[in-house]
Amino acid sequence: MTMNDKKNLLVELFVEELPPKALKKLGDAFAGVLRDQLVAQGLADGGSVLTAFASPRRLAAHMTDVASQAADKAVSQKLMPVSVALDASGQPTPALLKKLASLGADASAVAGLKRAQDGKAEALFFESTARGASLADGLQKALAESIAKLPIPKVMSYQLETGELPGWTSVSFVRPAHGLVALHGADVVPLEALGLRSGRETHGHRFEASVDPVVLRDADSYALQLNDEGAVIAGFEARRQEIARQLSEAALKVGAGSVPIDDDALLDEVTALVERPNVLVCEFEREFLDVPQECLILTMKANQKYFPLLDAHGRLTNKFLVVSNIRPQDASAVIGGNERVVRPRLADAKFFFDQDRKKSLASRVEQLSKVVYHNKLGTQGERVTRVMHIARAIAEMLGDADLASRATQAAQLAKADLVTDMVGEFPELQGTMGRYYALHDGLAPEVADAIEDHYKPRFAGDTLPRGDVGVVVALADKLETLVGMFGIGNLPSGDRDPFALRRHALGVIRMLVEKKLPLELQPLLAKAAQQFSAVAGFDAEGAVNGLQAFVFDRLSGSLREQGASAQEADAVLASQPQQLALVPELLAAVRAFAALPEAPALAAANKRIGNILKKSPEADAHVNTALFREPAEGSLYEAMQSVVPKADAQFAAGDYTASLQTLAALRAPVDAFFDGVMVNAEEADLRLNRLGLLSKLHGAMNRVAQLERLAV
Repeated sequence: MTMNDKKNLLVELFVEELPPKALKKLGDAFAGVLRDQLVAQGLADGGSVLTAFASPRRLAAHMTDVASQAADKAVSQKLMPVSVALDASGQPTPALLKKLASLGADASAVAGLKRAQDGKAEALFFESTARGASLADGLQKALAESIAKLPIPKVMSYQLETGELPGWTSVSFVRPAHGLVALHGADVVPLEALGLRSGRETHGHRFEASVDPVVLRDADSYALQLNDEGAVIAGFEARRQEIARQLSEAALKVGAGSVPIDDDALLDEVTALVERPNVLVCEFEREFLDVPQECLILTMKANQKYFPLLDAHGRLTNKFLVVSNIRPQDASAVIGGNERVVRPRLADAKFFFDQDRKKSLASRVEQLSKVVYHNKLGTQGERVTRVMHIARAIAEMLGDADLASRATQAAQLAKADLVTDMVGEFPELQGTMGRYYALHDGLAPEVADAIEDHYKPRFAGDTLPRGDVGVVVALADKLETLVGMFGIGNLPSGDRDPFALRRHALGVIRMLVEKKLPLELQPLLAKAAQQFSAVAGFDAEGAVNGLQAFVFDRLSGSLREQGASAQEADAVLASQPQQLALVPELLAAVRAFAALPEAPALAAANKRIGNILKKSPEADAHVNTALFREPAEGSLYEAMQSVVPKADAQFAAGDYTASLQTLAALRAPVDAFFDGVMVNAEEADLRLNRLGLLSKLHGAMNRVAQLERLAV
């Protein structure tokens, strides 16, 4: 057979229910490795189309244009250097004959050996043809590799029910496997894996398949037969789309404007739990709507995998959608069962909410002193005290006494909901419940909002706190975490970042930049570090210095993600501008400057000046015009006298783009200076004067950014 004998291939592993949160990844990995292995063995090529299937009880792959036999390959194998292989008379040495014998050849093959240069010496090569892999052998190897490389969350060991000694042989896999299908066109490919032999039989839905087993006609009928005979939608994406369609359809039937909650992770998980989705409408008693909707939504999603229904205004309704795995003619029993199951959950949420409101948030603060935060940094109570002081300091740096008072109050209460029953049951609601309880206690709305918002931004793209109080407390909370962890040496390494310090640093950056806060980074970090004086072994100086470098590294990465080049980001951040709020304007100025025709020459000159000054530590920015000897010196000085004051005034006014564009006028006199002036003159006074002129120029050109970083 040849590569021309191509048919479509199907491989399926039929297993017990797979872990739902890992199903999609398992399905993609199973099919992907199978395809890569077949391509590597020459049984398929890049034109073969791969389709992955994954349902709760199966992993499968369909692949087009797979050959029965890979094409033969010409193989050239190095034997040994000619000097070792042949004696002085050109006859084969015993070493060569022995090597040929190991390859199944004899002395008659010597004449056909090929000579070729191998490094400095000439070597002999044995050329032969290697037979291409058969599909049975190649697929056996590919399947073994695919199984071995599955990203299995947790391996199970189980005993085989078949074989010479049933129950005595153990196998390890993600879940017990009960069937293996391998079809090349309509032909079964003989394979063995996990104690199973391949065939053409699989199984459909546990209860609703019209036949069992489902006998597959060929590789291409897999999805169709499973759907028609097995009552199973085998494709993960096809099943997901069908669930989404049914959810939208059911919501419309409930009422105009009703929509199921938008949650991709929940949709993925439900897709991995059912094989034959059937969306049903259920409801609960309206009295439960008195509980904050976040609580009800979370308990329905997390515990029951239900889709809560929202009205046109985004408010929770007393109806919810269930994705059932069966389609009975009368669904009332299924609907009633789900309604009975959810009721105790909602009742628990109502009980927690009612009980929690019997105590004020302020009365709970003392309990935080009994909750450990970190073995080196103390309790949550001690942490709250530090956050309060940092929040007050930030507000005072902003010059707002009223803000300082409100931020201190919000910071004191921000963690109090951690010791409530509701947050104890649903940790995801921390902050959210604090806001509800604060409003119930009669606190100002901006303080209540700050209690919820001080965790923001919680992830990339999340919203920032909605008010000034929230911003101040969120900054204080993140700075306390960052400074605290850096001060005890708990730094992120590689992929490990258990305290989410990278995320906290980006949160600090976003708030300083997007809220345009006139705060300087180093004093901010130093003020936070002062609050850890009681912590044994705390390295305040190391925390401030290390964290400042960490923040600028995060900011550099963020700027590049937003489209800045590495050179532009480096130019802006090299001098570590302390007001991060100015960075977008500085970056815009650098980008505008880089687009000018004068930019490359000035950047290169700036780099040259920087290198000269590094080698001349005695240079300072003093210039004596009486010492000018060359016309180019005077010309550059006169140009600077005209240009630099204007650029400085524009810089002082915050017009950084105009400042850099004004400096672009120095290109011609700078070029002329380097063409006509020897900086390192033998006379010391001339040399120092020229270095002084360059030092003055360097300082003027680098106020906005280090332009030398733009040099190629």
